Amino acid sequence: MLDLLLEAWTSFLIEFARLRGRGGKNGTWRPGRKLKLLIAAYNGARNTGEDVRVEEIVRQLRWILGEQNVDLSVFTFDEDLSRGYFGDAKQIYFPNIFPPFLYREVPRHDATIACLGATFSQTFAKATAAYMIGALGIAFSQRRISVAYGVEAGHLERDIAAMCSRYCGQSLLVMRNEESRTVLKRLGLSSELGADTAWTFEPHPPEYGRRVLRQAGWDEKKRVLVICPNNPFWWPVKASVPKYLARTMTGAYRDSQYRSVYFHKTGARAKAGLNRYVTSIANAVKAYGSRHSVFPIFVGMEQLDRHACDAGAQILGGVPVLTSAEHDMYQLVSIVRCANLLVSSRYHGVVTSMPALVPSAGVTIDQRIRNLMRERGHEHLVVDANDEELEAKLLGVLERLREESEGTAEGIGRAVVKNLRMMARMGRLFEECVREFYPHFPVPVKGSNWQEYLPPLSANLLRLVEKHEVSASM
Repeated sequence: MLDLLLEAWTSFLIEFARLRGRGGKNGTWRPGRKLKLLIAAYNGARNTGEDVRVEEIVRQLRWILGEQNVDLSVFTFDEDLSRGYFGDAKQIYFPNIFPPFLYREVPRHDATIACLGATFSQTFAKATAAYMIGALGIAFSQRRISVAYGVEAGHLERDIAAMCSRYCGQSLLVMRNEESRTVLKRLGLSSELGADTAWTFEPHPPEYGRRVLRQAGWDEKKRVLVICPNNPFWWPVKASVPKYLARTMTGAYRDSQYRSVYFHKTGARAKAGLNRYVTSIANAVKAYGSRHSVFPIFVGMEQLDRHACDAGAQILGGVPVLTSAEHDMYQLVSIVRCANLLVSSRYHGVVTSMPALVPSAGVTIDQRIRNLMRERGHEHLVVDANDEELEAKLLGVLERLREESEGTAEGIGRAVVKNLRMMARMGRLFEECVREFYPHFPVPVKGSNWQEYLPPLSANLLRLVEKHEVSASM
């Protein structure tokens, strides 16, 4: 019921904002002033993927629009956990009860960019979908630029789907795959094709990752197998006042509290699902390790993944565990890119490893990793987390990764370059949106090279672009 209340509250405020904004001019930007950009995402939770996404959005928009022309702000749940990220962008604390906050904060900016990876999905929480829709809806209702940038759409129940259809139709919706565009089309919404924004991210050099692995016990001889699990069975998070009161007064539900009034799914079924999932992954890794010399290590891409990592590590006899609670995004991605093989239930565990051409596979509960593997031509390298034969199938996938590592790396390289091109296209779409909305905004002049719509690329990415651009023209 509280989720429905948040949706209704947000919808009411969008409607009220629409009444206030009716008949006015586009935004508040005027020549001679910086364009105030607001990035609405999921930061301050030490979710490495979401932090990397926003880091690169900040870099890309500064590059496209001119650093001297923009004033960026980013929402964060915890400024201590996002300190040192996003350049000099202002970080604004985002409260758990968000509708009145969005109503006050969004109109203070000339443009709002909603960029949570699963923006139009309730896999993790209906509240996050309401948050994203609210940010977009209030922005456009107040005649500001309203953009969903490089995001994904998935399952939405009827109430939140209706909210999305009603309030996002006038926003620029740039999706990171065709499957997401199909979902929005069914809701009557048009969209553009773009990409995720993590592709241009550059972590610490490989020397850093190798040093951490050595400190964790790696002998520099064994092949490094990185496993990035999560808990697929305690989502979605739901708001519950009774649980919150019980937690406050008696300490109950302590282990399932996400934050404030939001709680993870609990119960015997969820616990059994997690146990089966972790045990199957660990047993597959153990069986693979009995055949081949490997150094397995668990990596938690979000600090919430610690429990799943520890459980798997214990089954394997206490192998190392590294998480985002102790390592920032520059450090953790450097470690991930030192892998020789990677198995991940985190979408960005796969994405951030790909520029290093790490052969990777997925264990998933939704379409995000499946969509990525389909794009790579590697549909056979993903297993459903609920599959009763997860252990056997994952062992088979690991063997295929080993046997087909060269061909897999080739497909990964092509996918990286393709996504860089699509990320550049997305930047051009955003630039066009700014030009249309604010014709007098001094957008820097660019040439015809698509790379001018990306922030400066690393030497590694430039080599990949050169290799696959040449092969595509042959």
